[in-house]
Amino acid sequence: MANSSTHDDEATWKAFGEAVNMTPAALRKHLDSEASQAVGQKTDGGESTGHREGRRILEIKDKAKSDLSEDDYAHMRKVVSYVHRHLAQGGKARNDPDSPWRMSLMNWGHDPMKD
Repeated sequence: MANSSTHDDEATWKAFGEAVNMTPAALRKHLDSEASQAVGQKTDGGESTGHREGRRILEIKDKAKSDLSEDDYAHMRKVVSYVHRHLAQGGKARNDPDSPWRMSLMNWGHDPMKD
């Protein structure tokens, strides 16, 4: 069935695969850590946006490519955009494996130390 989206899903799939450079197992382990849960913007003292995003990324990674919805592809584009923006803000934190900057990126599935 042809996709009626104006977006190129194949390009999104490729960009998402490059932006999310952590395996599902590594991302799950990170999301379970105190460091992961300590960073990011929280609403009402609950789960941070990035932590919630990490769980959504795992849901997408657990699906077969043929089962991805338009919502999934839209979310994948959001992840790619966030990772690219956040990488540009690294500065001195790039050399600190425990920096909140790195922990936040890892919540979104990208470990900048793997680049």
